[in-house]
Amino acid sequence: MTSPLIPTSIVGSLPKPSWLAEPEKLWSPWKLEGEQLREGQQDAMRAAVLEQNQRGIDIISDGEQTRQHFVTTFIEHLSGVDFEKRETVRIRNRYDASVPTVVSAVEREKPVFVEDAKALRTFTDKPIKWTLPGPMTMVDTLYDAHYQSREKLAWEFATILNQEARELEAAGVDVIQFDEPAFNVFFDEVADWGIAALERACEGLKAETVAHICFGYGIKANNDWKATLGAQWRHYEKSFPLLQASTIDTVSLESHHSNVPLEVVEMVRGKKVMLGAIDVANVAIETPQEVAQTLRKALEFVDADKVIASTNCGMAPFPRDVSLAKLSALSAGAGILREELVGASV
Repeated sequence: MTSPLIPTSIVGSLPKPSWLAEPEKLWSPWKLEGEQLREGQQDAMRAAVLEQNQRGIDIISDGEQTRQHFVTTFIEHLSGVDFEKRETVRIRNRYDASVPTVVSAVEREKPVFVEDAKALRTFTDKPIKWTLPGPMTMVDTLYDAHYQSREKLAWEFATILNQEARELEAAGVDVIQFDEPAFNVFFDEVADWGIAALERACEGLKAETVAHICFGYGIKANNDWKATLGAQWRHYEKSFPLLQASTIDTVSLESHHSNVPLEVVEMVRGKKVMLGAIDVANVAIETPQEVAQTLRKALEFVDADKVIASTNCGMAPFPRDVSLAKLSALSAGAGILREELVGASV
């Protein structure tokens, strides 16, 4: 399977249909139960694939239709974590949340998303991508009463993630993305053990690997935090040199309507770059020309054959029609730039 120049992909989530879960809401409870829930999730995943295909997306995702949250749904399937015993912690030094507690050794007793990935593989002939939470972000979403060491817990999660990723690869997944928004906060830990733990999660994989680092969903807590960051968001300068030297294949970053200086992309020269050209903090629909311009500006710092056009982050909190219109804009904008580049080479 080959992708075109400037292929398109979504970072992770798409809104769920209203019959499956309450729209425009994170952690929205399921409206179905048992076998009906399973069938509903499969139908929602089929719809997500159809919508991406119709809007010209090249690397297909499940839209996270089978999970309530990008981190906690994975953790729910692990032993050693008590979801009834909850503590309030500061998530990414940004907001307080009630989280489950690690009470004993964490283990993956069975696959989490592998059956879903097998289904996704049957829904499309295009390359497919699956997203998993990164080790550091998993640690930051829990209260640890057992290991009492963020690093030790991260290494346990990295081993578990590697088990899951290897089975996803065997199920036909072409690209495995690890979401690590915590990399934009805990800079010392990223250098001390964060990159190494992420590499452990990717160990032995032949599938392409992606490290997705962003400033979060377009929710109030994240938007309020962004408003305090000043005229330039230089957080990537801490992690990008480390990622450039790592075994990770692709680095994903938020770009469109952000204050990230694009020259930071130079720091990962040689890697593929999944460039966020769709704003997930604003319901305004980008024009294809705006998308093309965001991507075009990056070409000073990354070769065109290493650019993947994407959304800044997941779009679960959006109205469904808004997210789908943004997908169309992403595809059309990438198409504009693709035509320019192909024309210039003739």
